[in-house]
Amino acid sequence: MNRKQSRGILMTVITVIACAAVLAVSALVLTGCIGKKTYTVGGDIRKDDINEFWYTYSSSTNPPEYQRWRFYKENGNLYFYHEKREGDHWPLTEEDITENGTVTLSEEQWNALFACIDGGSVTRRTESTAAGGAGPFLYLYWKNDGAKIQEYSFADYGKQKEFEALCQGLEEAGN
Repeated sequence: MNRKQSRGILMTVITVIACAAVLAVSALVLTGCIGKKTYTVGGDIRKDDINEFWYTYSSSTNPPEYQRWRFYKENGNLYFYHEKREGDHWPLTEEDITENGTVTLSEEQWNALFACIDGGSVTRRTESTAAGGAGPFLYLYWKNDGAKIQEYSFADYGKQKEFEALCQGLEEAGN
């Protein structure tokens, strides 16, 4: 094989690799795996894709406040977990739990959760170095989150209030 033939083969290999890379990136962009910044619940994220939803409010006010609500699927069942912490120090820890419980949910109750979070947006998790802020801190774990696209925001304040009312009702029903 002479130098001209070797160069031709090398150029062909480089061209094939470049085309394959362009096709791979194009496929990822078209399927929404790259480039998409915000996902919408009810559009991009279907109800059946959702595994968990967390709401945590934590404030260092005097007295400090802490409330966590969690919806999740486990072994084919649907659950709601609630936890309240109270004390006179900060931060409140698991030792400060004053109320908690788990409620098995019906499909109708899971649908009520979905109605509250429907239309909300999910973005990539961010680490905030800002001090303060009580939240709520909201995370949605879903089928294609890639362990990164989990930070949730309600569609509007009314949906957030509906969600809080749902959680309070589930707490009361479970106690």
